Amino acid sequence: MVKLLSEDERRAAVAQLEGWEESEGGKALQKSFRFKSFNAAFAFMTRAALIAEKMDHHPDWTNVYNRVDVRLSTHSAGGVTELDVRLAKKMNEF
Repeated sequence: MVKLLSEDERRAAVAQLEGWEESEGGKALQKSFRFKSFNAAFAFMTRAALIAEKMDHHPDWTNVYNRVDVRLSTHSAGGVTELDVRLAKKMNEF
């Protein structure tokens, strides 16, 4: 089992993740991505899904046309872990 980030670790990580913010009282990270089209949003989700599957760490997300809303939390740990931070960084790279 992965360990929860401390409040200081979590805040330091969020400060370095462009566009991400804490949600649910620090138990999750969230971001809304906007794209030029539905195809671009879907391509982002496909790329992110491939990484998430390799990590065995899957986001909670929704897609409406050109917007993808993402929420990351490690359910088995009950909050934010390094897995969430790594996946958020990868999503920002796309």
